[in-house]
Amino acid sequence: MMRRVHITVAGRVQGVFFRANTQEVAQRLGLSGYVRNLPDGRVEVVAEGDEEALQKLIDWCHKGPPLARVERVEVRWENPTGEFSGFHIRY
Repeated sequence: MMRRVHITVAGRVQGVFFRANTQEVAQRLGLSGYVRNLPDGRVEVVAEGDEEALQKLIDWCHKGPPLARVERVEVRWENPTGEFSGFHIRY
């Protein structure tokens, strides 16, 4: 079943390759959506795909790449819109 998740990640998550690694993980899991830095220092991830794959992405976001220090992850499940083709970094 198609699902959509909106994730925000706080901590030391900018300048540590969080976006690039998130994109790599999401593409490997077959997800679509985007990742971007927020002005307040958090990272936002919006992804659509299989619920099991989305859960794996959420689990990964709790750790992040080696240089990250994740302090808080907020997860909100939403209805999928099908608006994305591929998974991209937004600037």
